[in-house]
Formats: sequence, C-alpha cells, structure tokens
Amino acid sequence: MQVSILILFDGMKKIGLFLILSLNAMAQSPYMMVLGIAQDGGYPQAACNKACCKAVWSQKVSRQGVACIALIDPQSNEQWLFDATPDFAAQHHQLSQQTQQQILTGIFLTHAHIGHYTGLIHLGREVMATRKTKVFAMPKMKTFLENNGPWSQLVSLQNIDIQAIEDNKAVVLNQRISVKPIIVPHRDEFSETVGYQIITQNKKLIFIPDIDKWQKWNKELKTLVTENDVLLLDGTFYQDGEIARPMSEVPHPFVVETMDLLKEMPLNQRNKINFIHLNHTNPILKAKSDEYKTVLKNGYHIAKQNQVIQL
Repeated sequence: MQVSILILFDGMKKIGLFLILSLNAMAQSPYMMVLGIAQDGGYPQAACNKACCKAVWSQKVSRQGVACIALIDPQSNEQWLFDATPDFAAQHHQLSQQTQQQILTGIFLTHAHIGHYTGLIHLGREVMATRKTKVFAMPKMKTFLENNGPWSQLVSLQNIDIQAIEDNKAVVLNQRISVKPIIVPHRDEFSETVGYQIITQNKKLIFIPDIDKWQKWNKELKTLVTENDVLLLDGTFYQDGEIARPMSEVPHPFVVETMDLLKEMPLNQRNKINFIHLNHTNPILKAKSDEYKTVLKNGYHIAKQNQVIQL
C-alpha cells in the first residue's frame, strides 16, 4: 500500500506522505464490527419450518448470528463486545480472527432478554474460565446477575467483574473512546434496557437493538439522528402482521414506521441508519425481497454480518 502511493505521487512527495500518514492513522483508529444482525432467536429460529427459515435450514441461505457488535481499538489492542448472545462462541471466534486477540477487554450488556446476556455462560469454568472479565451493567441488571444462578457463580468465582454504569453517564475506556448508556423503553421484566452511544475523537455511533415504539421514548428520533454519525437501530419487524400473535405484545418500532418518521430528513441523514436485530420473519433479511430494496431506495441501510465501520 505504501509503495504504490509513493510511486503514484512521485514528484508530489508531500501529498504522498500525507496520504500514507492518513492511511496509517486510519488503520490505528477505533472501529466497530457487526458480529450478528438477527433477533434473540437467531436466523433460522428454533422450530421454524416456514418459508422464512426453510432455505437457511437447507443451507441455501446463510445463517445470521444474534445481534451483536464489537468495538475494537487496534492501537491499544483492546476489544469490547456489546451484548453476550447465544451465539457467543462463534462471535468470539469471529472477533478473535479479526483482531488476533483472544482476551475480551469487556462486555457491555443492554438488558436481560435471552439474546443479550445468556452468552455469559461461556465465561464460566465449564468453558473459558475467564478471570475478572469486565461486564458493564445497569443497576437492576447488576443485581439480577449477582442474585440469580448460574450468573451468580460467575461473580462468586470471579469469572466476571461487574462494572456498575449509570444512565447518560459516559464510561471512559481510554484516551480515544468513551461509551454512554442511554435508557430506552422496553419490556423490563428483569432489568433496565439501554442503548449505547460510542464516542471517539472523530465519530459518535448509536447502538439500540431493542426499543419499544419511538413515541414512548422521551427523546426525539430526528434529534438522535442529527446528533450522531452512525446509528444501528431496532429493525426487528418490517411491518404489522408479521407474526401470528398480537404485535402489541412485542411493540418494537416497525421498519416502515421508522422510515416514515424520518422521510423528510435529508438523504445524508437517512444514510446514517442501519437496521439491526431482525426477526426471522423480517423480509429484509433477504436481499432479493421487495422490502429490502425499498429500505435501500429510501436511503437507509441494513446491517450486515462482518460489516466494519471506521470510527
């Protein structure tokens, strides 16, 4: 890479050197990697033999891991997961192949629904037997882990070291990165639910895989979009009628609702949004579907496994 640029800019050494330095700096800057895009049950989902999952079971269509992202700092060789999913083993391997690092610096949890914390079992003595892996959790989530097995054993054996975090209070990870939890409305049977804002020197990224209807939140979605550079937002369902039971029981914002709320925003603002946490019934899991094409036509994106976003 460096040799090619020097040849290309022969006679313009200052410009060539500037580009080399810029590329080197980019290679050392923090970045985010998508490790999964599906709802808690993954894709395909257990006991689903409908058309939406048949092609995946028959291996004609690729499986998709449960929604999870990793934050990576190449300069400090640190890496953090956001949520510990049922696909933890595959996602940890995927991350370690990317970074050549086996040790997790920490895990940020969003809430206590099965797709977001149950992967912690792999940190126990039956598998990884980690030593004081930092797990960042809100107060109710912390109490839940400390007082319910098998998670309490992870605490007592010091496989994990729970770090208490607070709504809207940034956690400084190092000189380049901070992470701020943001409480969002959701079904909070066992814990609060939070999204996260990842803040670097260059960008701000929002990760909200689970939320109830945007209208239930005390924050304005348009303002959230304007104030951040990249947003990975709850895209669980594309539209009403997608599952057999009343969808009021699982009141995620439909993708069509989110697009409608933001339709008047400029294209460069809509381009910031990547839909994630897709239910197995969601047609935008299929790149050839009309719904997938509609999302892209309207200026939005759909998160992809292995996707890397420079921060």
